[in-house]
Amino acid sequence: MKNIYIIGVGLIGGSLALDIKNLDATTTIYGIDKSDEHLDIALENGIIDRKATIEDIKNADLVIVAIPVDVTVKELPKLLDMVSDDTLIVDVGSTKEDICSAVENHPKRRNFLAMHPIAGTEFSGPNAAILGLYNGKTNIICEVEETAFKLQEKALKLFSDIGMRMRYMKPKAHDKHIAYMSHLSHISSFMLGKTVIDKEKNERDIFDMAGSGFESTVRLAKSSPEMWTPIFEQNKTNVIETLEEYINNLTQFKELMQRDDFEAIYNEMKNTNYIKQILNGIA
Repeated sequence: MKNIYIIGVGLIGGSLALDIKNLDATTTIYGIDKSDEHLDIALENGIIDRKATIEDIKNADLVIVAIPVDVTVKELPKLLDMVSDDTLIVDVGSTKEDICSAVENHPKRRNFLAMHPIAGTEFSGPNAAILGLYNGKTNIICEVEETAFKLQEKALKLFSDIGMRMRYMKPKAHDKHIAYMSHLSHISSFMLGKTVIDKEKNERDIFDMAGSGFESTVRLAKSSPEMWTPIFEQNKTNVIETLEEYINNLTQFKELMQRDDFEAIYNEMKNTNYIKQILNGIA
C-alpha cells in the first residue's frame, strides 16, 4: 500500500500516519482535512507528505477515515462511491453499529473495513500525533467477513506490523462493551471536572490543591467535545444503561456512608481492587 490517504490529520489519523511512515519510508501519505491549518501543521511536522482533496482518493491504495463518527456515517457511502475496486477504506471511529449500517447495502461494501484502535490521549489536532501510539494496543475489527479478503489481508498485516493486536467483534457487541470501557470513563471525568468547577469558585484553590489522583481522574475531561458528543449520541442506548448502573453504585456508596457502614465500604473497595489483577494479567 504505497499511496495512503488520511482524512482527518489529528491525534488518531496523524499518529497512524507517523507509524506507517516509520514502518515504510517509501509510502506516500496524503492528508485531507477541513482545516487548512491542520494540513499545514501536519506537513510541517512530517506527518503527511502532501496535501490532497477528497476527489484524489480515486488514486488511493488505502483511505483511513479519522473524523467524528457522525460525519463518518454521512460521508462513508460517498467515499465508497469514489474509490477504485482495488482501494480499501477503513474507519477508526469509537462506535461501529451505525457506521456499518450506513454501508451494509452499498455496492462497494467489500471495499470497507470497520475498525477501532483502542488508543488515544486527551489531546487533539495534528500537534498531538505520537509516533508509537499504537504499539501493543488492541485493534477491534468488525464484520471482517464483509470485506474483500485480499484487501483486508493487506490492511491487517499493515496494522499488525505497526504493533497492534487484532480482535474481532460484531458491531453491536463492540458498542456495548466500549460504553463500559471507554465512554463511561469519559463521562465520569467530564462530570468530575464540572462538579469541581461548579463548587470550587476559586481557580487558584483548584490549581494548588489538585493532586495526582485528581489530575489522573479528570484527565479525560480535556478531551474534544466535538469528537465525543457524536459518540455519545450514536451509542446513546448503551451509554444510558452504563450510566444507570454507575449511578446505582454511587448511590449505594452514599447510602453506606450515611449509615456509617465503613466496613461495607472497605469491602466494596477491597473487592474492586481485583481490577488490578485483571489489567495486570492482560498487559
